[in-house]
Amino acid sequence: MALTKERKAELVKKYGKNAKDTGSVQVQVAILTEQIAALTAHLKANKKDAHGKRSLMILVGQRRSLLDYLIRTDREAYLKLIVDLNLRK
Repeated sequence: MALTKERKAELVKKYGKNAKDTGSVQVQVAILTEQIAALTAHLKANKKDAHGKRSLMILVGQRRSLLDYLIRTDREAYLKLIVDLNLRK
């Protein structure tokens, strides 16, 4: 369920400015999207996992906040990111 080091490194390399750019908004959103996808798959199999549902809502809220920040600061990067990650809006 958790992201592997290799997958996280791929996301950082793809969306970051360099291989150590883990703090940029695009990288954070990409990592959160991967975590949300894994947690969603877990919750489909385990419908009564209340703690998992709460964790999912927290992650979705964090991603939404980061996307709101990105749209305020860099609209072109926001539009490119939602297309790359296949997010709505």
